[in-house]
Amino acid sequence: MILLTPELRAQLVANAADPQGDHVPVAKFFNPLGPGVWLPTFLHDDGQTLFGIGDLEIGCPEYGAFSLAELQSLDVGLGLGIERDILFETTAPISVWLDIANEVGSIRAAETLIARFEREG
Repeated sequence: MILLTPELRAQLVANAADPQGDHVPVAKFFNPLGPGVWLPTFLHDDGQTLFGIGDLEIGCPEYGAFSLAELQSLDVGLGLGIERDILFETTAPISVWLDIANEVGSIRAAETLIARFEREG
């Protein structure tokens, strides 16, 4: 699977103009067979370094840099790799995601709560 469409890449590059901004995550990448979720907010000038939240589901999601090339090259088993959640949508900024994910222990758990808040307004 191609993790970044041209539209997603363009949004990540646009967000990079304000690297201190509290951007909304642009995409959600995940391991379909186990732990691992990443929410990128912007893309570094090198075209490969993403910034956002990474969560290996050991109870401490972190904001920082992660490699697009590394995510694309991972073999998670059964011939599968890291995937992009094509249905992912959010209006919550990355700070909200990070706060809730740290409070509940993972991005996956935070997603349930944030989706409920976004539906209920």
